[in-house]
This record gives sequence, C-alpha cells and structure tokens, in this order.
Amino acid sequence: MISTSTRLLRLVSLLSTRPVWTCHELAERMAVTDRTVRRDIARLRELGYGIESDPGPWGGYRLGGGTRVPPLVLDDEEAFAVAVALREAALSGVLGSDQAALSALLKLRQVLPPRIADRLGEMDATFVHTPRPEGRHVSPGMLLELAAVCRRGERTRMSYRDHAGNDTVRDVAPYRLVYTGRRWYFVARDIARDQWRTFRADRVLQVAPTGHTVELVDPPDPALLVSRSIAGVVYPVYVRVQLAHPMEQALRLVPPTIGTHRPDGPGTTVVEIGGNDADQLVTYLLGLGTRLRVLSPDPVREALLRRTRELFEDNKDSQR
Repeated sequence: MISTSTRLLRLVSLLSTRPVWTCHELAERMAVTDRTVRRDIARLRELGYGIESDPGPWGGYRLGGGTRVPPLVLDDEEAFAVAVALREAALSGVLGSDQAALSALLKLRQVLPPRIADRLGEMDATFVHTPRPEGRHVSPGMLLELAAVCRRGERTRMSYRDHAGNDTVRDVAPYRLVYTGRRWYFVARDIARDQWRTFRADRVLQVAPTGHTVELVDPPDPALLVSRSIAGVVYPVYVRVQLAHPMEQALRLVPPTIGTHRPDGPGTTVVEIGGNDADQLVTYLLGLGTRLRVLSPDPVREALLRRTRELFEDNKDSQR
C-alpha cells in the first residue's frame, strides 16, 4: 500500500491534468475507495490546495487557487520571486529547457494566492521585452494560457490571425507548445478540418477553454511537425547565398527551420532562405554577421548593395 503522502501527491498531479474529475474517476485511477478520495481531498484543502467541488452525483473536483503555496513553506515575497524567475527563464531559454520552466511556472501559478497572482498579472501588463529580430512577440500571459490548455487537454476555441492578416475562429484540441529558438508554436488538432496543425503563438489573439476534455489518438512528434510546417511555407521571394562555412557551422548560423542547405565544396555551404520581400531578406542576411555572397536573385543582391552603401555613407564621416 502506498503511503498517504505519495497518494496525496498523485492526487494533486491527477487534478492538474484535467479541468474536472468525478470522485469515482479519481478512485478508479488511484485504486482506492470513494471514501478515501474524499478524505484525501479534505487533507489537501487543509494543506492549502484550493480544490473546488460541485455537489450531486454528477459533480466533480477541480484544482483552483490556493490560500497559500503548498507544500513549500514560502512567504509572499519568496513565492513572488520564484514565479518571476521561472517566468523569465521560460521566456529567455536561459536554462536550456523552456518547456520545463514553463511547466513549473504553470504549476506554481495555479496555486498562488490571488494577492500574488495579481502582482504577476500587473508585471505582464507593464514589463516589455526587447522583441526578437522577426518583430512579433508572444505575451507571457498568452503563453501561460496556451500551456494551460495543453496540460489539461481541454477543447479550446481559438481566435487566430493568419499570415495574410485574416482573423479566424477555430475549435482545436491542444497538444503541445514548441520553441524553435526564434519563436513559439502551438501544436493542436483543428477539429473542423480533422488535421494536425501548427500555429504561431504570437498570432493567437484569444483562447477560450470549453470545459470539455479531448482524447488525442496517435498524436504526432510536435517538434518534427513544426519543422516540416516551417520548411513547407511558400514565400514570395527566395534568396540563394553562399556562406564561407562548412555545413555544420552553416546550420548553426541558419537553422534548418529557416533555410535549406547543401555543401558547396570544401568550407562553403549554399543556403536558400525565403522571405516576404528583398528588404526583409537583406535585414536577415546582415544580422548573420558573417561573410556571404548572394548568388540569386538580382533584386536581393541589389538591395544588399544599396543597404551597405547607405551604411557606409552614414558612417564614413563619423570621426569628425
């Protein structure tokens, strides 16, 4: 027989994976009686877990906000500091595992007292992060909302702005968040189209959980799906450049989710990169900070020469 403390931790873990559980479902999953579940729920409430319940035979239990941060003994300032640190780690990737930091933040935030959760909300509204080169930036609040519906496996109605700027509303079955090192992607099954899709998280306008759980049958590898999706995007302009680096170094400079690579003799690699226009591609190429030669097309080569001449003219008389 497992110990009471182990059983309580398992109960908390189950409650955090779905919006609601009936007493009988929990008892079956944990191989205990309904009476034991009710007794364990009472113990968790005494420990500070805000577990809400609906009366009646069809009612259930759900994990809400706590009155203090269990099972750690943290005061308000300590809990706030931990939450802020996890938030920044999730956004920056400084720990090397964005998913781990985001998952930990989601668990902590779910049981934070309202007075601390409100302070984090104020931070989300007032703190500004320097945007990455591609411009758009997903808000911390939206990232947490997407992580929450993925964790709970809850059917969600999502408002989304596509690449062309059109706003749509879709019902999706959430699965995972994937971070490519440049931006976050939301992997979900589009229910109307019955297809697995990837959505840029910074284009998600709103998510509204429906309260209905979904069973995902044979889900795909989310990272592989995102990589294939990015590689399959058709852009109006493509540039072919020769980098003065072997394939291994070229792949570090231009990830395979950004361009396609092929060796081009000893120490050089040809990379093809797509973009919306020549100026956008030139901005990206200059940001690589390495020697390169534009092989085609001419409009991109001319835009690169024009930009470098302008930079030269702007800076040649700077030492006056």
